[in-house]
Amino acid sequence: MSRFALILFDLDGTLVETAPEIADAVNDTLRHFGLPAVSQQQVNDWIGHGTLELLIQALASVQGQPVEVVRASDGLPAIAAEFKLHYRARCGTRSRCYPGVKDTLLRLRAQGIRLGVVTNKEGAYTEVVLDAHGLSPLFDVVISGDTLSTKKPDPQGIRLCMARWALGANEVLFVGDSSIDVATARQAGVAVWALTYGYNMGQPIENSLPDRVLSQFSAIDGAKAW
Repeated sequence: MSRFALILFDLDGTLVETAPEIADAVNDTLRHFGLPAVSQQQVNDWIGHGTLELLIQALASVQGQPVEVVRASDGLPAIAAEFKLHYRARCGTRSRCYPGVKDTLLRLRAQGIRLGVVTNKEGAYTEVVLDAHGLSPLFDVVISGDTLSTKKPDPQGIRLCMARWALGANEVLFVGDSSIDVATARQAGVAVWALTYGYNMGQPIENSLPDRVLSQFSAIDGAKAW
């Protein structure tokens, strides 16, 4: 059976459970500006498009305003700057690798498979989270939400990784936990497997029709699905 040469992973909700510390940082920020807190479940459902979009969703919720109004507001840059301070301090404090992540990544590397991360999380936070959990040395490439001019579901990040090693689409697998990840892989023309335990905006990942649905990270191997 032929095997994938490169496997790319989403970060939040796929490799690492980060929602608790993201919620802490959001609520630290809201508290600083005298605004009410949001719930953990709300934060879970907002994860996927990067931290700025998540912050905008939180502000829209607590202020009772449309997202578009918050995004265009003059006060957003100052709130976003405050959030950056809180999230940088919170990164790595209440997150954890999902079961089987490290062992599986080591096993895949031992098979000669290249590994990478393609996430919408901004690079400064991606680096801190990966370092906090000892994951950085396991990846050959990391594409964050601000590495390129676009982010997922735009497939540019996946295509950049493919070009780096001159790989065809049939040699690449993307593993994620959300409809955003499935859409990104589809646009890049690569296989996509999705995990059930992550953050998918409150929707079952099966609805996005990935090539395979996995309940455990340890079920990932380098074998193709067909």
